[in-house]
Amino acid sequence: MLIAYHGDPAVKEKYLARMRAHIAADELIHGTYWERGKGCAVGCTVHSGDHGAYERELGIPRILARLEDGIFESLPNGKSKLWPEKFLSAIEPGADLAMVWPQFAVWMLTDSKWGVVRFAKTEKSKKAIFDISDAYGQVVSGSKVSLGWGKLRAVAYYAAADAAAYYAAAAAADAAADAAAAYYAAAAAADAAAYYAVAAAADAAAAADAAAYYAAAAAADAYYAADARAAMRGAQAEKLLQLMSAAPVVSGGVK
Repeated sequence: MLIAYHGDPAVKEKYLARMRAHIAADELIHGTYWERGKGCAVGCTVHSGDHGAYERELGIPRILARLEDGIFESLPNGKSKLWPEKFLSAIEPGADLAMVWPQFAVWMLTDSKWGVVRFAKTEKSKKAIFDISDAYGQVVSGSKVSLGWGKLRAVAYYAAADAAAYYAAAAAADAAADAAAAYYAAAAAADAAAYYAVAAAADAAAAADAAAYYAAAAAADAYYAADARAAMRGAQAEKLLQLMSAAPVVSGGVK
């Protein structure tokens, strides 16, 4: 079981100090993991592009490192400079962050303001997205997932392809893009859960990380206007901070 910062406030302070030093030296940059003392949110945290190092060094699930990474790269410069420090600060030493991604996935899929379900065009398509959200809700509650992840992602991918074909035929390019992105976000979210359920092997974990990353990216891409995509990424950042800060502390500290 991963415990944030391995339950040690000194570990949190070490990485916060490192990040603040990189920010002060203007070494936090977009587009590069880690090169010549400069890098992105991940690079300036673990001095490499290895998302798995978050688990070994900080006790933070790598899937959250992937989300931090994608959000950082999508935020405008002013906000992106503040993001990595906010990310590290929000996490309490000793917190159990295992349910953050499932909770984030539920919000990303079905939130009344930001959920990709708003881009679904048919009841069948909405059901595919809600079914995946419900499955994540079952994970959060500790219940057995009633439908298999393989079936859930297959339905979502079918809906994505179907939506793209339908709207392309109707010559509504923007509608095709946002509808398909909504379903791909749902399908990738199902992929992430499926990979983790299949095995604890390193390659399965890496695949899950990538699926989570693409799910969040696809959710943002559903907003075809650039300013709307940036707003979605900002909303993702705020939701992730909220969920991480509310995670239960099971070792060290007081919550």
